[in-house]
Amino acid sequence: MNGKEVIYIYNETLCSECDRNPRIAGRATQVHELIRAYGLLDKMTVHPSRPAYDEEINTFHSSSYIDFLKEINSSSDLEVHEDEAEQFGLNYDCPLVERLYDFVKAIAGSSISGAEAIVGGKAKVAINWFGGWHHAQRDQADGYCYVNDIVLAIHKLRQKYKKILYIDLDAHHGDGVENAFAFSPSVLTFSLHKYEPCFYPGTGNVKDVGYGQGRYYSVNIPLADGLRDFLFSYVFDSVMLKIWKTFNPEVIVVQCGADGLSGDPTNAFNLTLQGFAKCVKTILSWNLPTMFLGGGGYNHPNVARCWTYLTSLIVEQEIKSSIPDHEYFMDYGPDFELDILPGCRKDNNSKESLDSIIQCVSDNLDYIG
Repeated sequence: MNGKEVIYIYNETLCSECDRNPRIAGRATQVHELIRAYGLLDKMTVHPSRPAYDEEINTFHSSSYIDFLKEINSSSDLEVHEDEAEQFGLNYDCPLVERLYDFVKAIAGSSISGAEAIVGGKAKVAINWFGGWHHAQRDQADGYCYVNDIVLAIHKLRQKYKKILYIDLDAHHGDGVENAFAFSPSVLTFSLHKYEPCFYPGTGNVKDVGYGQGRYYSVNIPLADGLRDFLFSYVFDSVMLKIWKTFNPEVIVVQCGADGLSGDPTNAFNLTLQGFAKCVKTILSWNLPTMFLGGGGYNHPNVARCWTYLTSLIVEQEIKSSIPDHEYFMDYGPDFELDILPGCRKDNNSKESLDSIIQCVSDNLDYIG
């Protein structure tokens, strides 16, 4: 991909706001600094983000949720709002934080900025590792996600494109995005995720296919513990080929949550950089306008490794395996290498079980072809 066609969403305010998310505190800066250390910022256009406008956030999120976020934004005593906050999901996974609406506007605006650039013809590919918060629902925060920037970006893309493909590589089901477009034949959502008892959010069965005119436009690949690169790539390529033939998208949005990597505290899958890279290479081969977003991932050095490597693939710049010296260098020990090795754990998925899921999905996609 020509570097002039690729934009990288960034400014200091966005990065510092993203760092305030208590569940990934400091991660945004660590990712950005590794990308900078490898010299990749020179291979693409750094595109400043802007805060989202109220009316843009309101294209998905309810007025009552937005009004509450605005009400508490300047509060000096968040504890007095805790009872009301619970009805908006602002507890446990999504605790109240200071200036919460400023944070929401920054995250929402980052992905909207990328979508605007694509719609306006200023970029072929937009990278926004600060976005990708796929669990937030219309009227509540959920799963560490205070705003669904993905849905807001897709609404912006719909100003120009009639057929949008959303791909979710996170270890968790992309429930918020799927729910937002479950009735729409204009947006096909595709999520590969761990689906087992007691694993959040507990949705995303292969039989969950959407509703009404959107029936069969929700595609789910439920997976078991320990997934490795080979079967990850196998199921991805098999389903993507069918989606390409039946849906024929005009633009793609990809959530690259890195919590499926080996060594992540989520302990879901056993993937390496090469598993994600194979998917991204397939997507890039289609040569369509594309947004790449971040998402989950709680081993911060590994997330930085993953998104830096994917950035290098997008701008077609080879990078060395040795981590370059920079502020966070010591976090990459003991080997100080870019690569991530798989762990010694069993893959509870089998080709036979996945073939059954692929066949089911293929049969469903025939209805839209």
